[in-house]
Amino acid sequence: MAYDEELANRLREQLQDEPGLTERAMFGGLGFMITGNMAVAAASRGALMVRIDPADGPGLTTAPGVELMVMRGRAMPGWLLVDAGVVETDEALATYVAYGVAYARTLPAK
Repeated sequence: MAYDEELANRLREQLQDEPGLTERAMFGGLGFMITGNMAVAAASRGALMVRIDPADGPGLTTAPGVELMVMRGRAMPGWLLVDAGVVETDEALATYVAYGVAYARTLPAK
């Protein structure tokens, strides 16, 4: 299934002033990269993928609708999948975008 266009547009709006921002289709979604490192992605059905510090995963997955990404049956500690309902407001979306951008900025540029 294709990514959610509305979410992609909301992400563009929130990320428009970020230096080093690029977009790339990946994992069936649309990834937003900061200096070549994925920060967030628009996934299907309005879900948001967020790249995080793997050490932060346990604390961030206590909220309803937020879980570790699972790919091919394996949990991915450095990635969150956030349900569409959790990021309905721009304020809530900004919170998760900030996690992704902050972590991407800690990584060496690609």
